[in-house]
Amino acid sequence: MTSLVSRLVEESKKRDSLTIGVVTDPLQLSEALGRAATVARQLHAEGVKPGQKVAMIDASSTGYVVSWLACLLAGTPVALINPTYPEELLQEMLAVFEPAVVWRSADIAANRQAAVGEIAGLPGLESQSLDVISYMHTSGTTGLPKFCAQTNSYFIHLARDMGAALELTDADRVLAPLPLFHINPMGYGLITGVLAGCDVLSVEKFSASGFWPTVKDNNITVMILHAPPVEILKRATSTEDSHGHTIRTMFYANREFMQTFNIPAAVSGYGSTEAGGISHIKKWSTSVGMPDNASRYGGPSRPQIEWKVNQDGYVFVRETQDGILFTGYETQSGLNSARDADGWFDTGDIGSVESNGDMIFIERGAESIRVKGEYVPIPTVEDRISPIDAISDFALWKRASAIVDDEVVLYIVANQLPATEIAAAVADLPKFMQPVAVARVAAIPRDAAAGKVQRRLLPDQEVLEWQSM
Repeated sequence: MTSLVSRLVEESKKRDSLTIGVVTDPLQLSEALGRAATVARQLHAEGVKPGQKVAMIDASSTGYVVSWLACLLAGTPVALINPTYPEELLQEMLAVFEPAVVWRSADIAANRQAAVGEIAGLPGLESQSLDVISYMHTSGTTGLPKFCAQTNSYFIHLARDMGAALELTDADRVLAPLPLFHINPMGYGLITGVLAGCDVLSVEKFSASGFWPTVKDNNITVMILHAPPVEILKRATSTEDSHGHTIRTMFYANREFMQTFNIPAAVSGYGSTEAGGISHIKKWSTSVGMPDNASRYGGPSRPQIEWKVNQDGYVFVRETQDGILFTGYETQSGLNSARDADGWFDTGDIGSVESNGDMIFIERGAESIRVKGEYVPIPTVEDRISPIDAISDFALWKRASAIVDDEVVLYIVANQLPATEIAAAVADLPKFMQPVAVARVAAIPRDAAAGKVQRRLLPDQEVLEWQSM
């Protein structure tokens, strides 16, 4: 098996016009690789050696894609980090990751403007199958977000299986409009699409009002979405808005969405960054009927992945070949494989087995809050509340949003509800992390032995006072 970046170079030679980048700044893959080659050599000239790590912190852009390609060519494993995180959280994450270089917006914009250079001879082209080339981080719902190590093999096998499920050909044009630091747009979209010979486009920021014009103006045939944008588009756009599109399939199966917007086929799945990006894949067609909750049907596991549900309902996965799942979590003392002695990875999720042996996803087992597709790092928000003297005890939790996913709710024990102090404490956090309401309660439920907050019991507490924020 060749390296991921050598496969990308091969695809650029098969079709000169193969296009990537954001829709407002498209770039031929061959040119993007040429510019990336120059950036890769600049990295080496600055003393960054193959094997040393780079971190990228920025929103999606064509420069972001060029910078990512540069790291692949340079042989410098790259971490893709959520740019909306507070600076103190970013610094904690970087302290663990220890990159040689951190690229932010200005660096990534400059990389976009690099001259086209010679690709041949760069060390990333000779990267081996099980070499770590990339890191994506977990959501940090129970602690500091962890970096998941991903190899050439990880991405190439993911692209093989997702490309087959979507039945991609070089005639397709793929839209992956979500932030590229996620496995969904980067793995299912950009990497899968390009390795199938497809044009793959992204956007700088998802917009419901601009979505269908973007799809139609760019002759998109395949789109890579997930639950929040699907629900937003169902509420904010109409069949008339989508009229004239050429979408033939999509990732994320939702029957109402597909029927409303006349999309004949879709793919659902179950997985995580750790579990190979996606460990189970199922294809759907509106012509043969679909359940309302089709997205919960993970389907059969991918080749080279085994799975089981234990007696408590938790899902475990393992690879039968190295390089299918993630390699492990990056720590300051090295990689932690996060497997048991028999190679099983505990996903922390709850699922069940269909009569045909397929998987059904039930819920995330870990205590987590997801707002518009982003997982809220609970400890980061709670650290902001802790210094407020008027609050004697507190816990962050959630309630169902009117649109999709959750809303953040802060439960506190206090004589009076200090709304002004709370608002000031979280004011500089991203909007999706800020509580939309505060509930004053008599006590926070805690485990008697360890004193751990029992978050799932919080909605059962008698609320003495509610305050919208």
